[in-house]
Amino acid sequence: MYKVVLFNDDYTPMDFVVEVLEVFFNLNRELATKVMLAVHTEGRAVCGLFTRDIAETKAMQVNQYARESQHPLLCEIEKDG
Repeated sequence: MYKVVLFNDDYTPMDFVVEVLEVFFNLNRELATKVMLAVHTEGRAVCGLFTRDIAETKAMQVNQYARESQHPLLCEIEKDG
């Protein structure tokens, strides 16, 4: 399994990060806000655990959406364990 990880930056608005978590990871507003705050305070946070194909697709979708929205938000995958 693979973790999908969001990384903090100094430019992406917090509301945009919450939107990404709601849209691409199906998190409700409360959980999306908690994950966003973890990204903000800890520098990164895990958005979910998926098979490699799904994790790669989600990271690609998030990165593409962020670029289209002109935000530098970075999403990567890491092998779990």
